Amino acid sequence: MKYINLPIGRSGFEDIRENDYYYIDKTGLIEELVKTHGTQVTLITRPRRFGKTLAMSMLESFFDIRKNTKRFFEGLEISNNHELCEQWINQYPTVFVSFKSVDGLSFAEAYAQLASVISQLYRNHLYLMDSGKINSYDKIYFDHIASKTASQNDIKNSLLELSKMLETHNGKPVILLIDEYDVPLAKASEKNYYPQMLDMMKGLLQAFKDNPSLKFAVLTGCLRIAKESIFTGTNNFLSDTISDTQLNEYFGFTETEVQKILEDTGCTEHAERVKMWYDGYRFGNFDIYCPWDVLNYVNKVRTNHITEPESFWEHTSDNAIIGTFLSRDKSTVKEKMEILMAGGYIKETITENLTYDVMKSSEDNVWSLLYLTGYLTKVSPEELESSDTFGKGQLALKIPNAEVKEIFKNSIDRWFCNQSASCDYGKLWQSLWNADTADLSQQLSDLLFDTISYHDYSESFYHAFLTGLFSGTEYVVESNYENGLGRADLLIKDRSNRRAAVIEAKIARCEDRLEAECDEALKQIEKRQYARRVERAGYRSIVRFGMAFYRKSCVVKSGETA
Repeated sequence: MKYINLPIGRSGFEDIRENDYYYIDKTGLIEELVKTHGTQVTLITRPRRFGKTLAMSMLESFFDIRKNTKRFFEGLEISNNHELCEQWINQYPTVFVSFKSVDGLSFAEAYAQLASVISQLYRNHLYLMDSGKINSYDKIYFDHIASKTASQNDIKNSLLELSKMLETHNGKPVILLIDEYDVPLAKASEKNYYPQMLDMMKGLLQAFKDNPSLKFAVLTGCLRIAKESIFTGTNNFLSDTISDTQLNEYFGFTETEVQKILEDTGCTEHAERVKMWYDGYRFGNFDIYCPWDVLNYVNKVRTNHITEPESFWEHTSDNAIIGTFLSRDKSTVKEKMEILMAGGYIKETITENLTYDVMKSSEDNVWSLLYLTGYLTKVSPEELESSDTFGKGQLALKIPNAEVKEIFKNSIDRWFCNQSASCDYGKLWQSLWNADTADLSQQLSDLLFDTISYHDYSESFYHAFLTGLFSGTEYVVESNYENGLGRADLLIKDRSNRRAAVIEAKIARCEDRLEAECDEALKQIEKRQYARRVERAGYRSIVRFGMAFYRKSCVVKSGETA
């Protein structure tokens, strides 16, 4: 089989084509955009890692008048449209800039990064300084931007002024491509300098407003920020989101494309695993795989011969939005989260026009954010109940695949650990060491009520619940510890006072069986002599606990104390 060179972490179109990296043909996007070139601004929003930057790099390569890139498009879909290629390929001055690196703990730091990005953009067009068509005043302005000595107002006007200079030099209007336009605002919202950054970005994006030097513009980002917030006065504005259908096949991989990748790389035997873990996104009318995950998984199988899936997407963000959401006091959030983790779906009103400063201000906004950023996806019509009805703006949402479910699970674990850290441990431990089973039952039931089950109340869920609750204290906590003739679910040792607690947990099939299961647990402790090794280690007092769980109820009984 021919060796396939996968472009892991590469988002430069010419680099991929020049070096014969594997490429899924997405050049049909060019034709779709050219069809609507009368539209002044097209905003394309997709979750991270769905090929936005590569798509923009492809557009730059195709349109840029400075380039001769026809060879890179040979054999691709767009090359079949000879008339379009003749009219458009390398025919227009093109500006391509990405704001994905603009970040900082303060506005000053972020602004310095933004000014650096704009400075580098100008340096990419240094030939304008030698142009006989550009006047001396514009060249002085250009020099200030390129040398990082420009004022904030100059930076605000930089895209507008650059487009004017490029049109003057080339005698043709400019195509403006901006990648990850909303990253500076997202970072500013996180770090509390949103108003300053919003003002700066509104200034930069005035290049779209009544700009006679603009042929058309394309922006990409994760969210469609409300037009009145950032694109005020921009006419002929079109947005394409994950709810639309026009461009969705050009971002992410379709089922057919994934099948081809697996065939070309000899990985077809892993198709079911890839589908379970990385498919499930519903963009418009298309079922979509996350391309970042598919390529990383296939590369892992081929290079390391490791077939176990992992969450590649999780490592591209801190996923803090989930933890923020779980911290809300509303119990409905936790109930809905349990439905999602159990594989069900919920109905929520989705708002696609958001601003970063208010997106976490309401539960509806956060559900919208989880949907728009790829943590949740739209349920296909075939999965809906026939009796389902929807209000205006409502969508049925679900977790798209096993990978994202794993991200939710990890976030829930971290959230529960934080919740446990704020628990009144003094009261909990007092009840434990005093064998106050009534109070212990109440406390554990209360804590269960506030947790989120993602195991459908299986034994592993309760075991993780107890382990997480009792760990991280001054006591030694051993889970499934080797004792006597078997393994106790939990062993807690207080070395200072030479006392210990042995806990065996059971699941009851109904609430009426809770006490009976406690009795069975205590019998198991004695029968298998779980406490024997602890006694031999010199612990004077050992209390035995039988615990039984049914959903979010807990009953605790204690046995003989040694």
